[in-house]
Amino acid sequence: MSLNAKFEVLSFDDAEAALQAPEDAGRARTLVVFVGADLALGARAKALVKDAQGQIERAAAAAKFKGKAGSALEIFAPVGVSASRLLLLGVGPGNSDESDKPAKFEGFLALGGQTAAKLGQGAAAIVLLDLPEAPAEPAEAASQFALGGWLRAYKFDQYKTKKKDEDKDGPVEIKLAVADADSARTLIAAAGQAAEAVVLARTLVNEPANVLSPAEFARRASELMKLGVEVEILDEKAMAELGMRALLGVGQGSENESRLVVLRWNGGAADAAPVAFVGKGVVFDTGGISIKPAASMEDMKGDMAGAAAVTGALYAIAARKAKANVVGVLGLVENMPDGKAQRPGDIVKSMSGQTIEVINTDAEGRLVLADALTYVIEKHKPAAIVDLATLTGAILVALGQEYGGLFCNNDELAERLTKAGTATGEKLWRFPMGPAYDKLIDSKFADMKNTGGRHAGSITAAQFLQRFVGKTPWAHLDIAGTGMGSPSSDINQSWGSGWGVRLLDRLVKDYYEG
Repeated sequence: MSLNAKFEVLSFDDAEAALQAPEDAGRARTLVVFVGADLALGARAKALVKDAQGQIERAAAAAKFKGKAGSALEIFAPVGVSASRLLLLGVGPGNSDESDKPAKFEGFLALGGQTAAKLGQGAAAIVLLDLPEAPAEPAEAASQFALGGWLRAYKFDQYKTKKKDEDKDGPVEIKLAVADADSARTLIAAAGQAAEAVVLARTLVNEPANVLSPAEFARRASELMKLGVEVEILDEKAMAELGMRALLGVGQGSENESRLVVLRWNGGAADAAPVAFVGKGVVFDTGGISIKPAASMEDMKGDMAGAAAVTGALYAIAARKAKANVVGVLGLVENMPDGKAQRPGDIVKSMSGQTIEVINTDAEGRLVLADALTYVIEKHKPAAIVDLATLTGAILVALGQEYGGLFCNNDELAERLTKAGTATGEKLWRFPMGPAYDKLIDSKFADMKNTGGRHAGSITAAQFLQRFVGKTPWAHLDIAGTGMGSPSSDINQSWGSGWGVRLLDRLVKDYYEG
C-alpha cells in the first residue's frame, strides 16, 4: 500500500547539518518545533531558533499564540534559521488558569496528524521531536508521531479527474529528528506497516459498490498471500454444500454472487488454537425487500467495514510476522431486492442447523455472521472469537460515533478488548446481555427470528449472534457509528475510518502472542 507521507529519521546533530544544506530548487523548507506554555522549547529546538527568538516573541504576541495544544504559529523567512518557514506547534496546557492541571495534549499520534495537516501535501520539512518535556520513550513517541502523520495524510481521490494543484504535489516529506534515532527507525518501520493496514481498510470502505463486489473484495483480500497469509475462498456452491442458507439467503437477490473468505496466519505454535476475527461484509445494503429510504442509502457501500477491518488486521499481523495463530473470516454478500430475493416471513436453516424466521430483510448482517461464526468454530476451533459489524442503527442512538459497542460472553475477553481499544484510541463501551433480552428474538414458527423489535435493538442483535457461538469466548463489536462516516479527527479525514484494525492487532500483540 502506498502512503501519502515519507519519513526519514535523523539524529538531532544530523538535523542541524541538514538545515545548513541548500533548499531544493523551487521547494521551500519548513522547520517544525514544538512549543509549550510561555513559549517554552526543548533544549535542541531552542538552540536552533535562538537567533529568531525576538521574532518569535513578537509574532506570538501579535497572534495571541501561547503554545496551547493544537494551536499553531507560522513565521515566514525567519531570522537566523535556514528554512523558508518556521512552524511552531503548541503542546502546552490550555488557558493560564489551567496551569496546575495536566496538559490537554492528546499524545504523539495526534501530534503527528496535526503536523501533517499543517504542513500540507508536497511539503518538505525538518521536524524536531524535541518537546519542553522530553518523552520517557523517545523512539516509541517517534513511531506514534509517524503513524499519526501517515494516517492524517491519507486521501481517497482516485476517481477525481480534476484535482486541485496542491493535490498534485506528491507526499509530504519529513526528516524527523529524534533523541534515539536507531531505535526510532525500527519502530517507525513497524508503524509504517500498521499505517498500510489501516489504509487498506479505509480504501475498501471508501470504494463504491459497483467496483467492490463480493468477488472483487475476495480478490483484494487474496493479495495478503504476498505476506504469507493462507487464503481460501468459498463460492456459493461450496457454501451451499456446508448448509450456509442464512448467509446465502441474504445475497440471493443480487446478480453478484456471495463469497466466504478465510484468511489464516500461522505464526504461533502448530498446536495452539487460533484467535478468530469475523467480519460482516455486505458490500451494499439496500435493505432487500424491506427496502431502506432513499436518503443516504449511498452510505450503505460501507456496510462491509467489519470485513475491511478484519482484512486490515490480518495485513498488520502478517506484516509484522506476529507469533500467533490468527484466522479471519469475511462474509461477503450484496443485499438487493429482486424476484429471487428472500421475503419477510421466510424461514431459513443456518449452517448450525438452527432455523431463522426472517422478519426484516434489512436485518441481514446477523444472518451473514451466523453462518460465518458457525464455520470458524467448526473448522478452526478458536480460543476466542471477535466479530466486527456495522450491525445496527441503534448503536448510533446509544453511543453516537465516539465508541464502538461491545457485547461479550466472557469477562476476560471483554477486559482485553477494552484495554486494547483504550491503547489505540478505538474505544469500546460494554452493553448488558441476558435471558430477558434473548426472549425477544424467540419465534412462533422457527428457532428464532432475526429482529427483536424496536427496543434494545443492538442488544437483541448481539443475543441473536450469541446463539451461534456456544461456549467459545466471543465478543461482538457493533461499529456502525465508527467504521464509516465517523467524525474527522487529528488522524483521520476519510469517510472510511479503518476503525478496528489497530485494536485487533493490539489485542493479538498483548494477549495472544507466545
